[in-house]
Amino acid sequence: MKTSVLGRTGATVSAIGLGTWQLGADWGDVSEKDAHAVLDAAVESGVTIFDTADVYGDGRSESIIGAYLRQHPDAGVFVATKMGRRLPQVPENYSTANFRAWNERSLKNLGVDTLDLVQLHCPPTPVYSTDRVYDDLDQLVDEGTIRHYGVSVETVEEALTAIARPNVASVQIIINAFRLKPLDAVLPAAMEAGVGIIARVPLASGLLSGRYTADTVFAADDHRTYNRDGSHFDQGETFSGVDYATGVEAAQEFAALAAEHGLAPATAALAWLTEVPGVSTVIPGARNPEQARANAAAGSVAELGAEFHARVVELYDRRIRALVHDRW
Repeated sequence: MKTSVLGRTGATVSAIGLGTWQLGADWGDVSEKDAHAVLDAAVESGVTIFDTADVYGDGRSESIIGAYLRQHPDAGVFVATKMGRRLPQVPENYSTANFRAWNERSLKNLGVDTLDLVQLHCPPTPVYSTDRVYDDLDQLVDEGTIRHYGVSVETVEEALTAIARPNVASVQIIINAFRLKPLDAVLPAAMEAGVGIIARVPLASGLLSGRYTADTVFAADDHRTYNRDGSHFDQGETFSGVDYATGVEAAQEFAALAAEHGLAPATAALAWLTEVPGVSTVIPGARNPEQARANAAAGSVAELGAEFHARVVELYDRRIRALVHDRW
């Protein structure tokens, strides 16, 4: 497994991490036993970073991770959590008192004294420019509640605003073969500033796995069913904002490209991301141990190189760019 330093945290993390939204909610039901099996498979495969949030299953994801790490104290896992979406999304709710309350809840869920990394969870855009927010976060670091803080963003503009702040350790942003805009300015700015980049939604909500067809039906409680129009949260989080029919067709082309290299589509999509300059870690989710192991294996794939990258860009420019590039 390749590794890199996660920006200003100074922590060395695996190139492939594990996103744990699916262990909480919004991807159909995952039992606690199955969730522990996923975490176990990831760690055994070399994963050393879990990404979670206090709202995933109303804290269920954090609690499952906390229980797992108590059972495996030598796992050596860096846990990145998020806060901010437990209340209506207005800037004034990103307050000192709420930061403390949210962090106390995450500390309890995870069963730790200090949180490795706390990320603002895609807050309203003005929050990224509010000096008091960063002063509060600095205070929490000084008090030892959190070791480092970062942000999760929806847009490149939000990312660039955060990167300019001196103590932001990391930025989490959607990057995948169907969302290339961050490569234009965000990744170069992050590298210059020494800020880590966590690439989320790396498989475009599963599209890039190549497993779906126009007739695939997702569970009613799966966000790929209920949020395609963006009515529950930002549309860009579901299939990267690409309309499903177009996404399936483009994914078939990507699968053919992956096959030329003898790789499964998901493996190629993740392996390619680990080669993109500036990406610190990639956090695909997994609903079962087999997926966790397959995802982690992408972190040790031989380099795909410049030609593969060029063909990813060509596919994006031809099929996807007009749909998403100017939106996020």
